[in-house]
Order: sequence, then structure tokens, then C-alpha cells
Amino acid sequence: MNIKEILKTMDYGTAPESQTTAQDWLQQSPFGHFINNQWLKGSNHFNSVNPASGETLAQISQADKAMINKAVKAAEQATPKWQALSGHDRAKYLYALARLIQKNSRILSVLETLDNGKPIRESRDIDIPLAARHFYHHAGWAQLLDSELPDHQALGVVGQVIPWNFPFLMLAWKIAPAIATGNTVVLKPAEQTSLTALYFAELCQQANLPEGVVNIVTGDGRVGEAIVNHKDIQKIAFTGSTAVGRKIRQATAGSGKKLSLELGGKSAFIVCEDADLDAAVEGVVDAIWFNQGEVCCAGSRLLIQESVAERFEQKLQERMSKLRIGDPLDKSTDVGAIINKEQHQKITDMVNTGVKQGARILQSPCELPKAGYFYPPTLLADVAPGDLVVQEEIFGPVLVGMTFRTPAEAVALANNSRYGLAATIWSENINLALHLAPQMQAGVVWINCANQFDAAAGFGGVKESGFGREGGFEGLFEYLKPGDDFIAKKASQKSAKASGKRTATDAMDRTTKMYIGGKQVRPDGGYSYPVLDAKGNTLTQAGLGNRKDVRNAVEAAANSGQWSKMTAYQRQQVMYFLAENLNLRIDEFIDRLKDFGHSASAAKKEVELSIERLNYYAAWCDKFDGRVHAVPMRAVAMAMHEPIGVIGIACPAENPLLSFVSLMAPALAMGNRVVMLADEAFPLPALDLYQVLNTSDVPAGTVNILSGRHEDMLKTLAGHLNLDALWYFGDQAGATLVEQESALNLKRTWTHIEPKDWCSKQAQGKTFLRMSVEVKNIWTPYGE
Repeated sequence: MNIKEILKTMDYGTAPESQTTAQDWLQQSPFGHFINNQWLKGSNHFNSVNPASGETLAQISQADKAMINKAVKAAEQATPKWQALSGHDRAKYLYALARLIQKNSRILSVLETLDNGKPIRESRDIDIPLAARHFYHHAGWAQLLDSELPDHQALGVVGQVIPWNFPFLMLAWKIAPAIATGNTVVLKPAEQTSLTALYFAELCQQANLPEGVVNIVTGDGRVGEAIVNHKDIQKIAFTGSTAVGRKIRQATAGSGKKLSLELGGKSAFIVCEDADLDAAVEGVVDAIWFNQGEVCCAGSRLLIQESVAERFEQKLQERMSKLRIGDPLDKSTDVGAIINKEQHQKITDMVNTGVKQGARILQSPCELPKAGYFYPPTLLADVAPGDLVVQEEIFGPVLVGMTFRTPAEAVALANNSRYGLAATIWSENINLALHLAPQMQAGVVWINCANQFDAAAGFGGVKESGFGREGGFEGLFEYLKPGDDFIAKKASQKSAKASGKRTATDAMDRTTKMYIGGKQVRPDGGYSYPVLDAKGNTLTQAGLGNRKDVRNAVEAAANSGQWSKMTAYQRQQVMYFLAENLNLRIDEFIDRLKDFGHSASAAKKEVELSIERLNYYAAWCDKFDGRVHAVPMRAVAMAMHEPIGVIGIACPAENPLLSFVSLMAPALAMGNRVVMLADEAFPLPALDLYQVLNTSDVPAGTVNILSGRHEDMLKTLAGHLNLDALWYFGDQAGATLVEQESALNLKRTWTHIEPKDWCSKQAQGKTFLRMSVEVKNIWTPYGE
């Protein structure tokens, strides 16, 4: 018998991992809460259950509001001292935690597998080592923060809520960057999987981490809700379902809390006809049956090129037949247990629905354990793009498959989802792969690999997969704020709200038109309002925009893709033209501002600064680059800056020309299209810019300018599904409205309510550019 025959016929014996040490540690149950480096006795305990056996592992405490208040107060009191430490001193603590994770990796792996049901191979070889890697990586950032980001500050107390699918890894993803950047933490693990978080609390004690820097409270969703709503928490970091993420966005609206959301996904796995099919099959195994498919970025939508579909399915079915399902503590197990009965039932119901809708079901021919919650690896083939199982996240070991004919069709199918977390492309033609990757509406794209993660490479999604990044250089900004937020001591040009009342002069047709789709247009409703000068006299009328005007402007921007397809160099040329043409009309704009009450010198300064700002962002067009991250594998992980898409921008009352240009220019520089709500009281300088735009080769629909009452247009703008982000500079009520309504499709928002000094040098810079881009991480392995 030769080796090839042996490999075909050999069987795997059992290889159980001992759980003795973990069980000994669990004897201290029931557990309390970890606050101020001390263990506080808990109450209202509930069982933590092993999903592979149904046995109770320990009793976990349900925190009440009083306990949460203690945790927040401890974090708040610890913040000044923690931030006062040098980066080097903070780095030493993170380094100590990384070393302790490595030293305790065996018990952490066993606890994770017992608590979550994932195979010991995964927790031992992936989750725990990667968690240590995050603390090592961010120890380095703590060391370098003062030199690399000297103009940024920590936020303060951070509330973090993590899910049950990667309990310890998610803890590391959240805590490491938070404390590295000088913040303190109140963390709530998932109620189903709290054990490794509680063990980590002991590691914090062993590392002599200062009191109150890390606090861990346990319990169900009520604990998370209390953290989200706590007034003394400055930032919420959440990983979980899109439905809960939407509620958090609404709950934090107007609170001033910084928010990052890593939510659900329905990621596409594209297999092109030139792919190494055997390698791609292994990629599918890693994409959907890793961690029982309970992965937010799982490659759960299989798109196979038609010419190889039948052959690929045969290979995949053969591979499925060899997957081993069983005891997660057995080192020979490939697929472990589903987290609980409720999730198992959801998976079952979704699969049944798929079959009823016409899917052809293929499952691994395996005998499932009688105890616990196990589900066989499943493929639902021949599904349609609109089927429930294709559009909704199943969060289990279930793959749905369909075919495509051309790469363009693959892109259309891949992007036909409300989610945008990740995508995988399998092709031996690197030109084709790198042609498709930028077209994927996803925060991460893997080429000829799947489910690759590292602390050096950012992770996060777009669309309803959330916003913000975790890991990498880009992940640091989720826990920092600019050191000087250019807040004005007093508003430089305060003006009264525009009145909607008609006056006797309305009979005269002197209405200044809005600018939509490259044309001057009258308001849809035909109404206008008076624009007053500094003395209260009517200068002219401006169009009173309504919800239809907003929809027209957004659609014009969404349908105008030319600007985003232009190279950075081409956009740079156009922005230099904008500056030149504004300079040619400098006297006209000075006169406009003088009408508004500016002195001649103040008007001249504002126009000159507007020209300078256009030149400033023109210069950045081809210089605000992404990065190539150093990941611990032979791969290029490219963090690419891409346009967000269509950005709505509500401009403030201060400096009606300069603030408008200061917000429009960075968005344009990064390739976005914009819908601008001009200053209500004095929209004329913004509306006059149509002449500059028309003579500067700006494609129609790239810039759209509306006038009128912001309160009449903001709700429609914030809720529009074709708007990808919304910036709001105004009052508290407007900021609250914007953040609440944006929850509909979880678009990115950037809100400010304090008057700004737009003449300040801090009113320009990389913060504006970062708010103008999405970061897409593209992983491309290469050979020796």
C-alpha cells in the first residue's frame, strides 16, 4: 500500500484535549463582576452552558444599574492617571497582558471551546494567538502614539459590548486599542460566553494594571443597553447584529458619543473559471464552516462561474463528506456545536425556508452527536438572488450557491446585498482579481484566501454591516479625537434663522436658483424665502427646498459616477481650476459677503481662505494614500482609500462661503459626490458657486446645492437609502435628527454642534480627509 492509498483509507482516532485545569478554575463559580481591579459579588445568577453537551459550566451574574454605575465611575476616576502615563508606560502593561495570554493560552483555549462550542483547534491555533497578537501590536502603538499622532487625544471612558462567536478575540480587538490610546474601558461580554472575559480579568490583576482601567460586567442585553445609555461614557464600540446596531445608533443619537459598529454580513465568495478549484474548495471550508459558520464575515454566498460550476460542486460535495462534526474538545473535529438551542432552531427554520423556495439541499453525510446543538455543513444550491436565504444572514454552517457567466455579473450579484462586510475572490488571474476587488462593496476583500485577520490590518464594513474599523492604523482613530477641534470662542458670523414668511417683494422674480445635476433649478414647490442683508433688508429670494428637491439632488449625485471614476490626478486638476475660477470672481464674492455684514477686510480674508482651501485639498488629491500593512504571512494587505460615495453636508451659519468650501473640498478631493445644504440665512455665496463649478469641468451631479430650511430637508436627506454618509454642522436638535434617521441604513454620520472657527488652520487637515474615505483592506497572498 502506497502513501496515497493510506491517505485515502486512514481514519482519524479521537484526540481529546484535557479540560481538568479549566474545570478546576470553574470551581470558583458563581462569578461576580470585575471593577476597579476587584471582584464584586454578583446577584441574579444564570447558567453558562456548554453548547456541545448541555451541561452547566458556571453561574454568571446579572449586573444591575448600580453595578454598572460603579464600573463607569471606576473607569472615570482612572482616566486622568492612565492618560497621564507616557506611551512607554502604557505599552509595558499591554506587553505584560500579551505575555500572560501566551502563558495561559491552553486554559484560555479550553475555556473558549467549552463555553462557545468551537473546535479546540480553532481556539488554540487561531483565536488565542491572535488575541495575544493584538496586545503586542497595540503595545507598539502605545509606544509610538505621541510621535505619530501628537495632535490626537483619548476619548475617556469607552463602553464595549462584544458577541458570543469570538468571545476572547473580540475582547482583545476592543480592549487593546482602547487602552493603548489612553482610554479606560467598561466591557460587557455576551451572556452566553463570559468565561474567558472573566479569566482575562484575573490576568489584568496579574499584570498589575492600574485600578479602573479595565472593568468587566456581565449579564444580558439589559446590561449592554445600560452601558449604551450611560451619560458618562464617551464612546460605544459594538459588535453584533445589524438589528441591535440600529437600535444603538438611535439610542446614542444626539448624545455626542462616538460610535463604531461591526455588524452582520452576507459575504460573497466568487470562484472564477480560471481558479485553482481544489484550493478554492478549501477556501470555502475556511469561509463558511470555520467556527460553525457563526462568523459575521463568513463567505456564505457562493458565486461560481457557470463553466466550472458542475465540477466545482462535485469537488465541494466530496470535501463536505469528509468534514468531521463532533466533540469540540477533540483535536480531530472540524465543525463544533451551535451556540444554543435558539440559534440552532433559527438555522433549521432558515434552511427549511430555502428548500421551500426551491433550493436544492446538500449536506454532509455525518452522524451528529445526540447531546448538544450540532448542525451539519449544508449547501443550498440553485438559489435565486432574491431568496430569503440569500439576502438574510443565517449565522450557521449553511452556504447558498448560485452561478454567474461574466465577471460583471459576479460583481452585480456580490453587491446585491444590504450588507458589505467582506468578499472573497478566487482566480489565478491576478489582473482579474485586482479588477474585481475595488468593485466589491465591502470593507475587506480576500484574494485566493478567506477569513484572514491580523492586528495590523483594519477590519470593518460598509452599508448595513456598520462603520468604523478595528485593527490597523485606521482602527486607532476609533478611540481618538483631534486635539484641537477648532471650536470658536464665539460664532464669527451669527445670523438669524431664515424666515419662511413671504413679503411684498416676493412678487418680484428675483429668486436665486438651486443647483442640481449641473443645472440651476427652481424649487419643486415653487416657494421661496427672503434672504436678508445685515440691516434686515431683503436682498433677494432663495428657493425653499423640500423633500422632493432633496430626492432629486441625491439621485443626481448617485447617478453621476464620472467624478468617482476619475484618477486622483484628474480630480486634482479640476480642483485647481475651481480655485482659479473662484479667484477670477473674487470681487463678486467679496461684495456678497459685505452684503451679509462682513467688513471689507473680513470678506476679502474669507474669499482668499476659500481659494487657499481649494488649493490645499487639491494638493491632497494624490497624496492621501492608504497603506500596505505588515501582516504575519506572505501576503500584501493593502489598506486602500476609496470614496464613500454620496455625502450629504449640512453647512453651518458661520462663514457662509468658507465653511461651505471647507466641507465640500475634502469630500471632492477623495472622489465623492455631494449634496450641500447651504447656510439657511445667507445661502447666496454657496449658490453663486454654480458659475465656478460650471466653468471648471466639474461633471454634472458631482456637486448639488440646496437652499432653504434645514429642518425641512434633513429628515429626508438622512433617511435616503442612496446617501452613504451625512455631515451635519448645526444645532443639537439637528444633530439628534441626523443620527436617528441615519439608522435606517446605518450610514456614516459626522455631527458638530459647537460654532467653529473656520478661519483656523485646524479647520482643514487629515481629519476631514479621513471622514471622506472608506478604508478597504485587500489581502493578496503571494508564493515563495
